[in-house]
Amino acid sequence: MKNTNEMEIIFDSYSSNEGFARVAVAAFMTQLNPTVEEVSDVKTAVSEAVTNAVIHGYESKIHKVSIRCKIEGQQFTVEVRDSGIGIENVEQAMTPLYTSKPELERSGMGFAFMEAFMDQVEVESELGKGTSVKMKKTIGKGRELWTTQSL
Repeated sequence: MKNTNEMEIIFDSYSSNEGFARVAVAAFMTQLNPTVEEVSDVKTAVSEAVTNAVIHGYESKIHKVSIRCKIEGQQFTVEVRDSGIGIENVEQAMTPLYTSKPELERSGMGFAFMEAFMDQVEVESELGKGTSVKMKKTIGKGRELWTTQSL
């Protein structure tokens, strides 16, 4: 039987809650004994997803953002959801340097960072109904090999 655990948090879409989201997710994943780098990767990806929900999904209006985390064995999954305006063209939105809000001097690298720091990123969106960003990362990948070879 695999070790499983889940949690969900729901919070207002204030940009100041982005830090709360990062810390809450990091605290939950500590049970997997992640490296500092793994924690940093997940925190960065969560930060980008929450920021997208606040700025793009809700256009800085105050609504709810939810984060669900799930642990199955060493697989860590985090899903950030909003019920905002949605993304018209997900493929275009995921293109590096693309931004729908150039007037805010956004870099357009949010999804690229998520993809760089996580093993898998899935984005589902429906106009007028919101967006879900589901990200997965295997914690401890490669550590077993290193400890076996170092003996």
